[in-house]
Amino acid sequence: MSTLENLRKRSGLLVGIVGFALLAFVLTGLFSTDSSFFKNDRNVGEIAGKSIEYNAFNTKVQESIEAQKRNSQKTTLTTEETDQIVQQVWNQTINENVMNKEYEKLGISVSDEELYDLMIDHPHSALVRNLSDQQTGKVAPMFADDKTGEVSPAKIKVFTQKMTDEQEGQWAQLENYIRQIRTIEKYNNLIKKGLYVTKAEAKRDYIAQNTNVSIKYVVKNYKLIADSTIKVSDDDLQTYYAAHKNEYKQEASRKIEYVAFDIAPSPEDLDEAKKDIQRIADDFKTKKATEDSAFVIAESETRNFDITFHTKGTLSPEIDTTMFKSEAGTVVGPYLENGTFKVAKLSLVKFSADSAKVRHILISYQGAGASPTATRTKEEAKKMADSLSGLLKKKADFKDFVAKFSDDGGKSASADPKDPKKFVMGKDGEYGWINANSGFVEPFKNAGLDGKKGDIVVVESQFGYHIMEVLDTKGSQKKVQVAIIEKKPEASSKTMQAIYVKASAFAGKNNTNELFQKAVLDEKMNKRIADNIKENDKTIAGIESPRPLIRWAYENKKGAVSEPLEFGNKFIVAALTEVKEKGIAPMEQIKEELTAKVIVEKKAELIAKEFTSAMTAGVQIDALASKMKLAVEQAPNINFNTNAIPGSASEPSVIGAVSVQKAKTISKPIAGKEGVFVVSVESVVDAPAQKDFKTQQTTTISQLQPRVDYEVYDALKENANVVEHLVKFY
Repeated sequence: MSTLENLRKRSGLLVGIVGFALLAFVLTGLFSTDSSFFKNDRNVGEIAGKSIEYNAFNTKVQESIEAQKRNSQKTTLTTEETDQIVQQVWNQTINENVMNKEYEKLGISVSDEELYDLMIDHPHSALVRNLSDQQTGKVAPMFADDKTGEVSPAKIKVFTQKMTDEQEGQWAQLENYIRQIRTIEKYNNLIKKGLYVTKAEAKRDYIAQNTNVSIKYVVKNYKLIADSTIKVSDDDLQTYYAAHKNEYKQEASRKIEYVAFDIAPSPEDLDEAKKDIQRIADDFKTKKATEDSAFVIAESETRNFDITFHTKGTLSPEIDTTMFKSEAGTVVGPYLENGTFKVAKLSLVKFSADSAKVRHILISYQGAGASPTATRTKEEAKKMADSLSGLLKKKADFKDFVAKFSDDGGKSASADPKDPKKFVMGKDGEYGWINANSGFVEPFKNAGLDGKKGDIVVVESQFGYHIMEVLDTKGSQKKVQVAIIEKKPEASSKTMQAIYVKASAFAGKNNTNELFQKAVLDEKMNKRIADNIKENDKTIAGIESPRPLIRWAYENKKGAVSEPLEFGNKFIVAALTEVKEKGIAPMEQIKEELTAKVIVEKKAELIAKEFTSAMTAGVQIDALASKMKLAVEQAPNINFNTNAIPGSASEPSVIGAVSVQKAKTISKPIAGKEGVFVVSVESVVDAPAQKDFKTQQTTTISQLQPRVDYEVYDALKENANVVEHLVKFY
């Protein structure tokens, strides 16, 4: 049962509640996985040994899609929106099968009373985000405190008392979202509170971090020995691989190499496009200004008529000068710009002020967003604005009307107590000087800049009806409205067929990876590479909506060559050059990497022997350097937390050995990343004596706790062996 059921009463107030982005983000980060070949044609994945059947999963997806359509008032969703919903449903499925069991075992829940507090009395930060503009981060006016702009519990309560049926459904979803977020927080906090650092651990960390060592060292770099002089056998590789297997864990991925056959218009197609755009230009010249918008919408690929009045310098360089020198009705073009044929017509010319000083009264209405308490209809608001405008023109007191009737929250802004005469934007409806670049909605700005001093006009914006008075104006500038028709040359069906035949011939003739690679070289083609492709990736750089290609890569074996696949304006032929499955990488797959590691290991052994032979009893670092013909380097204040030895790369093995070495001693040869080191500890400055290590304990715990938010879930995910095959169906 909803915790707010006793508060809700229906009304016409409309609000769109933003989708649950935070939860989707949290769970996506926690449970994104990869998989190998499909095990079951009707399963979208597997969680903790349980197969997730497609039909049941898809039912939830379709329900979410329909809900999103209703919320966003759309008839269709974009591919990106659908993909996001599919992933969100998958994350929720993981949550149900993995996390809910953890919560139940621990008895974690959120009571109705607690949920009420999180939704009303002390709004949760996730709720605040959902009641805020996603671009600006500002709380929506109907939920914001008029003075502070922060979320207002009182306004949330008013909203819940007047919700429509649709809003009740949205609010219930939002309640469920906040309940889940709070449950996750409780679970994480339980684990965080269970973390503890003993006094002995804190003391050890304190000493390691605060004991400083000054050293001299010599290093012989591995590069001084040529790789070609080192012989590596199969036994060497097998021995190294067996000892380091766990370093080569991998997720499933694919590597493809591909060539693209661009779908571009032929010379014949360009000629046809030129004829068509010329016909349009000729017709455009015969149209009246009142016919321009309909003609543009009918003929332009953009299906858009730009009503903006432009100032000089804001149009394309191709037409800017001409449009500001010509008379209304002038047609420019056809001309080619960024691969698109265009025709431009100067529809209207007007002159506006450079800046205007204005004040206004806002008459909002139900659903306009400016006032959550507004109950008047749009028609009633227009009638009221017209009536008040008439009275103001008869010299009614403007400030008095602002105080009595304006729905602009800024009207009550306080004056500066130190300077009462200082202008405060919004106070008494005054907004001072505005210009074309001011941060106001276009209808508001245009009403001020297009008016004359003393004008009182009514103008509509998304906030309601503004009764605006133009107090003063400065300057004058010419503005032009330009109608532009765009036609991008397209490849004809005949041209597309010819390109497809060419791509098909290439794919058929070069149907193995070996033939593919040879043909690319012989024909000097531009080959592209896409590596480390995960099964559920949504993007490949340079390829539009590449899911079919990813699906192909996971349904075929290494060495396969695809048929031509169409993506946007190109056909692609791809070769599957590498297949990696989840688990420990097989030795053959990483043979080159293993060989490089074994070569370094063997070089380290050779160099260590050289050092050992030169290190006679009592030898000092300077004498050793002389024998080995190496330079002596120095590094002061090295401790366990030092990232790198000055003048060298990160060398954790060397730093670890040095941090426990006694003063006036010389180390044995130490194999590092860049070479083999021998270190002489010149001096040791012990950590200052300290009895109380509570601060160290607190610091270490605070460093550990943030890891709970992702490492615990990673462990649970790994234990649940989550396998995902969404690419197969979506």
